[in-house]
Amino acid sequence: MAFLWVFVCLALAGTAYGCGIQAIKPVITGYARIVNGEEAVSGSWPWQVSLQDWTGWHFCGGSLINEQWVVTAAHCSVTTSHRVVLAEHDRCSSAEAIQTMSISRVFRHPNYNSYTINNDITLLKLSSKVSFNNRISPVCLPASSDNFPGGMLCVTSGWGLTNPSASNTPCQLQQTALPLLTNTQCKTYWGTNITDLMICAGGAGATSCMGDSGGPLVCQQGSAWYLVGIVSWGSSSCSRTTPAVYARVTALRSWIDQTIAAN
Repeated sequence: MAFLWVFVCLALAGTAYGCGIQAIKPVITGYARIVNGEEAVSGSWPWQVSLQDWTGWHFCGGSLINEQWVVTAAHCSVTTSHRVVLAEHDRCSSAEAIQTMSISRVFRHPNYNSYTINNDITLLKLSSKVSFNNRISPVCLPASSDNFPGGMLCVTSGWGLTNPSASNTPCQLQQTALPLLTNTQCKTYWGTNITDLMICAGGAGATSCMGDSGGPLVCQQGSAWYLVGIVSWGSSSCSRTTPAVYARVTALRSWIDQTIAAN
């Protein structure tokens, strides 16, 4: 069956860096934690950000969607005292040409529910515009009407635990390819906890884990990558046979647009 895909990027006037296109190409095993993942090619996910406190402790991921806005998960509880770090790969190195941005405003979805984890999305407005380069550029956002079918292979990335019993998150950015599930399939694992505001991926030998929260689940169409999910919740033991759950960006796109337009 052929699927008609219609995608919309945020306008990026005045820049040569379009959304969803990497200057440094990723190498993804099996596409061609993160648990059972692999180290990413440095700079190959240029929209990936690390959310850190004033000590430099990484607590969540996020995705750059234009030159002044980042999307992450509501459950990360980001405040304006935190900072956004871009162009980072090895968090244990001081030699990387990172950009560290302060946060001017935090917009947590007004209907976020910490019990159901519905509407698990927060938008961060940076205090100034980032400078795009080969290691910093935005991911595309899908249109509200776009459909991402079960079985489609997508990629998640982050500095989350590579072993749920580990005491520290990895230095280097990790990635893994994961198949999407339909929500009907996902409900066989999670039951009525799964809502239309969520999308599931994984359960096939790799998964997201603690520290990956807020980070991207991206799917490629043509040459561009689209932000399909935001790392939200899953197995407390980071089980590789249980799908992880992500906030469904298509269902939240109108709120993203309205929030950015109003601010």
